[in-house]
Amino acid sequence: MRGGAGTAVKNTSAWVQAARLVAVPVARNWRLGGSDAVEISHRFFRLYRFAIASVFLFVVLFYGGGIDLGITRFGLFIWVAFFYWLSASLLVALPPQRPQGLASQLTLEVLLDIVVFTIMMHASGGNRSGLSFMILVTLAAAALVTQGRLILFFAASATLAVLFEQWVRALSHGSDAAEFVQAGIICIGFFATALAVRLLARRVIENERLARDRGVVLANQLRINERVIRDMQDGVLVVDRGGRVRQFNPQAARLCGASATQFTDLRGFNRPLADVFARCDSGSGEPASEVRLTETQSARVRLVPAGAEGDMLIYLEDLSQIQEQARQIKLAALGRLTANIAHEIRNPLAAISHAAELLREDVQDPLQTKLTRIIGDNVLRLDRLVHDVLELGRRDRIQFELIDLPTYLALFVEDYRRQDEAAGERLQLQAEGGARMWFDRGHLDQVLWNLVNNALRYASGASGAVRIAAESMQAYTRIVVADDGPGVPEDARSRLFEPFFTTYGKGTGLGLYIARELCDANRATLELVPAASGANFHINGKNETWRPSVGHEAN
Repeated sequence: MRGGAGTAVKNTSAWVQAARLVAVPVARNWRLGGSDAVEISHRFFRLYRFAIASVFLFVVLFYGGGIDLGITRFGLFIWVAFFYWLSASLLVALPPQRPQGLASQLTLEVLLDIVVFTIMMHASGGNRSGLSFMILVTLAAAALVTQGRLILFFAASATLAVLFEQWVRALSHGSDAAEFVQAGIICIGFFATALAVRLLARRVIENERLARDRGVVLANQLRINERVIRDMQDGVLVVDRGGRVRQFNPQAARLCGASATQFTDLRGFNRPLADVFARCDSGSGEPASEVRLTETQSARVRLVPAGAEGDMLIYLEDLSQIQEQARQIKLAALGRLTANIAHEIRNPLAAISHAAELLREDVQDPLQTKLTRIIGDNVLRLDRLVHDVLELGRRDRIQFELIDLPTYLALFVEDYRRQDEAAGERLQLQAEGGARMWFDRGHLDQVLWNLVNNALRYASGASGAVRIAAESMQAYTRIVVADDGPGVPEDARSRLFEPFFTTYGKGTGLGLYIARELCDANRATLELVPAASGANFHINGKNETWRPSVGHEAN
C-alpha cells in the first residue's frame, strides 16, 4: 500500500509533463466573457473542479503517506485522483458550448464527481475521511448552475452512491448502526443543501436578470434624454453643488458664448450666470429672471433643483427667439385684421374715386380742381396700400419655377425702363450665364420691383447708379440689388423690414416687409448687407439642385 507512494513520486516528472500538455489548451480556450449568468457559473464550476483535482493530485504526489487520504487503498486513490485531474483538465480546456448542451455536460461532470469522490472516500476509510462533504460542495455548485428539478436527480445519485459505499464497506469490513446513521444524515444534507442553494440561486438569477433589463432600459433612457437635451431649442445646464458644470447642450454654450467642456467651473463658463447661481437657494431654486449673458445675448434664466445631491438644472430661454415669436404672432394677427379691413375699404374707395372723377369733369373753379386732385392722389395711395395688403395675404400661393436669371432679369430691366423712362441708363444689369433660381415668377417680379423702386429713389443720377446682378454660388443662387445712394441710417436698420415703417413720406411702409415675406414663402432670404456706400440687398434662393416639396407646384 505504501509502496504505491514511492512509485508515484518517481513518476512525478512524467505527470508534470502531462500537466503542461493540458495547461496550454486551458489557458488558450478559457474565456470569462459569457453572455449569460448560467454559462459563466458553469465555467466557474469547471474551474473549481480543475482546482480541486489539482489540489488532490499535488497532495498525494508530494506528501504521499504523510496524510490520511487513501489510507486503506492508496494505489486506487492516486489513480482515481489522476483520472479526476485529467478529466477536469480536458473539460475546462474545451471551448464554450451552446446553452442547449450545458445540461448534458453538467450532468456528466456532477455524476463524475460523485463517482470519483465516492471511490476516494471508500479508499480513505469511508465517511470518517470527510470526503463526503466534497460531494456536498459539488451539489451546491451544481445547484447554482442547473435549472429545474435536475438538482434532485444529482442529490438522489449522491445519496445512492454514499449508501452503496457504506453497504459495500459493511459487507467487507463490517460496521455498526452509527455509521449508517451518519451516512443517512449526510444524505439528508445533500437534499437540503441542493434545494436551499437552488432556491437562492434562482432568486439571484432573477435579480440579476431584472437588474440587467433595467440597466438596458436605463441606458436607452439616458441616450434618449441626451438626444432630447442636445436638440432642445432652450439651453440646459446641470451644475453640481460646488458650481461645476456637469453637462450642457450646444444651445447653452451658444447663449453663454462658451467653448468650455464638462466639469468646468460655472464662473469660467459664464460669469453673469454664476452670479445668479450664487444667489440661488439650492433647496428651492429661483424664479425665472432676465439676465444679459453676453454683450449681444440675453436670456430668461430659471433654476430648478435636480435631486438630493444638490445638483441644479439651469434653463436658458433665448429672449430674441421669444421676442421674434411674439412679433410673428402679432404680425399674423395684424395681417388677418388688415386683410379684412382692406376688403372692406376697397368698395367705398372705388366709390370715392369715381365721385372724384365726376367732380373733376364739372368743376371750373381752380380751388375745387386742386381739391379733387388731392382726393384722387390719396385715393391712389390708399389703393396701393390695399393692394399691398392683399398681396401679403397671397404669399402662400406659390407656383415654383426654375427661372433662368440672365434671361428673366434682362426682360425685367427692359420692362421697368419702358414703364419708368427716368430709370434709363441708371439701371445696370450684370448676370452670369447659367444662374438659375427656384421662385414664383409673380412673387419675384414684386420683390424686385420694390427693391429697384427704393434703390432708384435714393440713388444718384449717374449711369449704373443701381446695379442688378445674379451670381451662382455653391449651395444657392444670389440676386443683388445695390445702389450708390447714402445707404440706410444705422438707427433704421433694425426696423427696416417691419410693416408700416418707412423713411419716405409718400410710402406705405409695406414694400420691404412684403418683399421679405414673399422671399420666406419661396424658401429664400432677403437681407441688407453692409457695404462701403449705398444700400446692398441680397436675395439668396434655392438653386437647381433643390426640388420643391410635395404640395408645391413646379413649372
